[in-house]
Amino acid sequence: MRVAIITGAANGIGKSIAKRFVNEHYQTVLVDLDSKNGEELANELGNNASFISCDISNHAAVEELFEEVLKKYGSVDVVVNNAGIIRDNVIWKMPVEDFDKVVDVNLKGTWLMCKVAGTLMREQKSGRIVNIASRAWLGNRGQSNYSASKAGVVGLTRVLALELGKYGVLVNAIAPGLIDTPLTQKLPENVQEKLIEAQPTKSMGRPEDIAHAVSFLCDAETQFITGQTIYVDGGKSIGAGI
Repeated sequence: MRVAIITGAANGIGKSIAKRFVNEHYQTVLVDLDSKNGEELANELGNNASFISCDISNHAAVEELFEEVLKKYGSVDVVVNNAGIIRDNVIWKMPVEDFDKVVDVNLKGTWLMCKVAGTLMREQKSGRIVNIASRAWLGNRGQSNYSASKAGVVGLTRVLALELGKYGVLVNAIAPGLIDTPLTQKLPENVQEKLIEAQPTKSMGRPEDIAHAVSFLCDAETQFITGQTIYVDGGKSIGAGI
């Protein structure tokens, strides 16, 4: 049974990815700081799921995470770096602390996961890493910190594809657009309507759409795709705007 680690797995997109992987018979390790929802989801998903609380922005914690997974399951075949946070504001109102925190989790945290996973997968000469970026890396008003962090994730993905390709490790990114998650559901109705109207599809995506794309990239038969950023955004990345 292949072993997958998914960060930010307790809610939203990560939760959907976790469910998909369990259904596809991966031994699935759910990683999050939200222990309550993470443990409840792991219990709900059954024997093929387990939960580990981990701060991915802490190098020692990430190393301990992988040590625990290897001790329990013997290998790590797939890592999905989904964990991320937002602290939106226009740049002249954004506290420096909000920039630091977003970059620390979204970019440094992903880098640390990739560092440990990449080292392990290089040695075992196989593996898949999927980084969840965002269409926002192309630029969103009020998200200088978030957009910069996700642009970093795209760049990181390309570098790791070059570094790890000859060792049988494929590294790709997925850039979600407007997805129907608890975060977007909190937006005022008029804001949601405006965002949906800007979509070529005139609709939001579902977390399951992201999970499907992740599953495709991690499938054993997907052997010749690496270093790519796949947009799952209803066409918004082609230049549609308000």
